[in-house]
This record gives sequence, C-alpha cells and structure tokens, in this order.
Amino acid sequence: MLTYPHFDPVIFQVGPLAIRWYGLMYLGGFLFGSFWISHLAKGRKLNLSKDSLSDLVFYAVLGVILGGRLGYVVFYNGAFFLEHPLKIFAVWEGGMSFHGGLIGVILAMLLFCRKGKYPVLALGDVIVAAAPIGLGLGRIGNFINGELWGRTTDLPWGMFFPYAGDLPRHPSQLYEMTLEGVVLFLVLWQLHRRKAATGVPFFCFFLLYGCFRFLVEFVREPDIQLGYLWGGATMGQLLSLPMILFGIIGLLWLRQRVSK
Repeated sequence: MLTYPHFDPVIFQVGPLAIRWYGLMYLGGFLFGSFWISHLAKGRKLNLSKDSLSDLVFYAVLGVILGGRLGYVVFYNGAFFLEHPLKIFAVWEGGMSFHGGLIGVILAMLLFCRKGKYPVLALGDVIVAAAPIGLGLGRIGNFINGELWGRTTDLPWGMFFPYAGDLPRHPSQLYEMTLEGVVLFLVLWQLHRRKAATGVPFFCFFLLYGCFRFLVEFVREPDIQLGYLWGGATMGQLLSLPMILFGIIGLLWLRQRVSK
C-alpha cells in the first residue's frame, strides 16, 4: 500500500492571508484555459478579441464560483444551509459542486453569446475543450488537500489518507485527474485538430465527462451527509446521468441535421 505524501495545502501564509495550492490550481485553470480558448477560437474562425476573451473569462469565473457554490448548497447540503443561511457565503470553508459550476458556466456562456452575438455551439466547442485543464488541476488540488478520497480497497496502489481512517483507499482524485483532465483534454483536442463538425466537441464533452464521473463514483467515497441514494447510486452519479443523456441526444441531433 502507498502512503499519502502529506502535502501542506498552504503554500505560504502572511498573517491571516494564506495562499493555498487549491486556489492556485483554480487560477492556473483559468489562465491556461483562456490561452487554449484563444488558440482554438482561431481555428474555429471565432473573432475573439483580447477584450472579448477577457470578458468571456470573467463570465466563466463568475459562473464557476457562483454556480459551483449554489450547486453544492442545493445538491449536497441543503438541510444544513437552510439552518445556517449565512454559511452559504463562507466559500473559504470549502464546498463546490462541478455540476453546479457547469450550469453556471452554461448560463454565463449564453449571456456572453447573446451580448456579443457569437454562435453558441461554436463557442461552446472551444470552451469545453479548455475545461479539462481546470478539471485536471482541480483534482490535483483535491489530492493535495487530502479530500474526496475513494472507498476502501486492497489493491496495491491503495493509499492511506490522513483524515480517512486507518484503511487504504482508492486515490480517486488521481483517477478523476487522469480521466476528466488528461484523457478528456486529448479527445477534445483531437476533435478540434481533425476539424470535427460544429457542436461535436461540445456534446462529446457532456457525454464523456458524464461517463467518466459515473464510473469513478463506483470507487469514490460518497459525501458523508448524503451517503448512497436511489438504488445505491451517489449524488455524483445521479447528476451525471442527465449529462450523458444530453450528450447522446445532442450528437444524434447533429447527425440527423447533417444527413438532411
């Protein structure tokens, strides 16, 4: 079995101000993601000026933070926040939802497209291609924090996490980093490189992320306040099913539209 390397989540601290690895991963995701969006937008012939790109990143940041936080409140800990509504704003205490952040980014993207008169699917193609950068870095941040660990295992790469008891567990953060970050990035990059039809990368992102997340949830420890839900499924699996369905329907719709 492997021993967790015991990273310090705080890079350095000056008085009450602490710079954390997790926050740095978020920052890196937005910075590298904006570069990748700019690069891919040229190939998709999207006229994104520097100012427009800055606006898009600003919209995306708001969507991720507001949507991610509200998604966590609604999907994962509604009862607690009903009793402690002011805790909703205590984002420094943790608690973000990918699926909530995704909804937030979609709404932000729609507003941006309406304002700048950009084609939704074409812009969506380049945004989702950059998303795995942030997803992969975010999972590294989870690993450094020693959080969101997996279920117990006797596999040789099982790991002892500092706050997860004395049994080895799946390093599910690394599984997700590999699938949601590396593999998803490479697949979407190949679709862009091969000039896939408009909308294909967008809907493939939903389908693939949903499948990857659904599978990893089988070895990821469910949130303690929720446990297992309908049929033994986790909240992450239930929220990923609509993504899979949306991706399949979208790809079938594109295929039908091209065949006409």
